[in-house]
Amino acid sequence: MDLINVEIKAKCPNPESVRTALRSRNARFAGMDHQVDTYFRVPQGRLKLRQGNIENNLIAYRRPEQSGPKTSDVALAPVTNGDEIRAVLERSLGVLVAVDKQREIYYIENVKFHIDQVQGLGSFVEIEACGKPEDDRNPLLAQCRKYMQWFGIREEDLIESSYSDLLLETRIP
Repeated sequence: MDLINVEIKAKCPNPESVRTALRSRNARFAGMDHQVDTYFRVPQGRLKLRQGNIENNLIAYRRPEQSGPKTSDVALAPVTNGDEIRAVLERSLGVLVAVDKQREIYYIENVKFHIDQVQGLGSFVEIEACGKPEDDRNPLLAQCRKYMQWFGIREEDLIESSYSDLLLETRIP
């Protein structure tokens, strides 16, 4: 499945305030998911295998590293045999890094919210406004900005990189 995704990721020093804001706006809680995202070595973009209790997907995407809302072009395929797929991809491509996180998942219409506790990095919030590749990106961008205001996310709280990049940076001596 191909989709367009406009997202922000930010430090979240107070996950309870985000949780409260989502509940006060009747966001649908999809559950708590323990996820391990295994990133593979690829020549361009990113390829990760997400294995969780709720979400299990092979995800290829391209996204600029920039502050503020980012637009990603995503190809996503659900998987049921994640361990077997991980073994094949690991053997053929090699593992770049694995990200282990506890993720609360919420929805309001086409917008997905994550409250993440990432092992080795801390607490974060993500806002993902999703649409079809042919959709106008401006309404998706406006949704991200609106929810940033709801949560009191400041520009300086935004994270440019993926969790994988942040973990790789912590390994550099």
